[in-house]
Amino acid sequence: MSDFDLDDLRSELEDFAQPEKKGGRSPREERIIAGFEEIQRFVERNGYPPRHGEEGDIFERLYAVRLDRLRAVEDCRSLLTSFDHQGLLKGVPAKSTAQTNAMDGDELLAELEGAAGSSDITKLRHVRTSSEKREAEEIASREKCLDFETFKPLFQQVQSDLEAGLRTTRRFVKDSGFLKADIQVGQFFILGGQTAYVAEIGEPIKAPNGETDARLRVIYSNGTESDLLLRSLQRALYKDEAGRRITEQNAGPLFEDQTGDGDQASGTIYVLRSKSDDPVVVANREILHKIGVTGGSVERRIANARLDPTFLMADVEIVATYELYNVNRAKLENLIHKVFGAARLDVKIKDRFEQPIVPKEWFLVPLFAVDEAVNRIRDGTITGYVYDPKTAKLVLAASLHR
Repeated sequence: MSDFDLDDLRSELEDFAQPEKKGGRSPREERIIAGFEEIQRFVERNGYPPRHGEEGDIFERLYAVRLDRLRAVEDCRSLLTSFDHQGLLKGVPAKSTAQTNAMDGDELLAELEGAAGSSDITKLRHVRTSSEKREAEEIASREKCLDFETFKPLFQQVQSDLEAGLRTTRRFVKDSGFLKADIQVGQFFILGGQTAYVAEIGEPIKAPNGETDARLRVIYSNGTESDLLLRSLQRALYKDEAGRRITEQNAGPLFEDQTGDGDQASGTIYVLRSKSDDPVVVANREILHKIGVTGGSVERRIANARLDPTFLMADVEIVATYELYNVNRAKLENLIHKVFGAARLDVKIKDRFEQPIVPKEWFLVPLFAVDEAVNRIRDGTITGYVYDPKTAKLVLAASLHR
């Protein structure tokens, strides 16, 4: 006993003392295989082997170290060769072979501890799946938002709205009708004590479980941001007991197909097209629209259009209407005009008494943009959006200042 220590004795007795698992493998071998499979899943997700260096996250760097060690230890290579369909063991370790070979069996097992083992190598314990690890990594992985000054006014406005009672916070639940668990651009949430703003949603991708997912750009009120997956944000909001959705102003049923027993009709959004023979109108007739809100009949509202400078002193045709319920018509009209403010028609019209009038409800916007705006009002995602005349699309106001 004096010539070797207890570790040497354990090494001598290991093959005799360890009960074998199904398939004839020891717990040590199961642990090595499980650790290697984690590396393989990383490669499947990312398309390249884990790399050393600060550009990778902590998990990638750990996988890179693990792969170096598995490549350098002969019995590990022999065990894993039949599993190595990606050719990972053929690479050259980033560290010197001498340095890696100097590592004893205990160090290798410690490195693989998180994959499938515990401090007692005869017992296997539950380990988080790679998706669980990835989710935790994404939630925790935040970096400084370099253009935070662009988003800061949005957070200030939301805080002001909450204090004034114009917005409320509601528990994030899987399905609650108008406030369902959808996540869309322009929405605000409370997660981990911070206000979170969804600034961008990437192209849809297919998750391993078959669900549709997408990469987000989420800005936080403390000046940081993250690019976590949409499903990861949903799960984080479910699990956070203090997690909340911040509602939009006037959140509630706005349109006819969402009415309830106690809902009261409020009016109609109308979209009109002018029949004027003015050269400016003729040249832009297909995209020049008057957008307004009325509490009465649209037909009665336009009955004397040719005598009214707000209608360009000409008859009009009704292009589209949207029924409203339980809303403040004046506030809604102001919101719509603010969204399309950059496309407002700049023109003066003389009334019957030759007095110049500047109509304020005519906008050079295509009908599909109006439809999108109305739909965003319906689902509560209009906040932060404005119409960009250059692209003829609704865009986040913040993106116009980058």
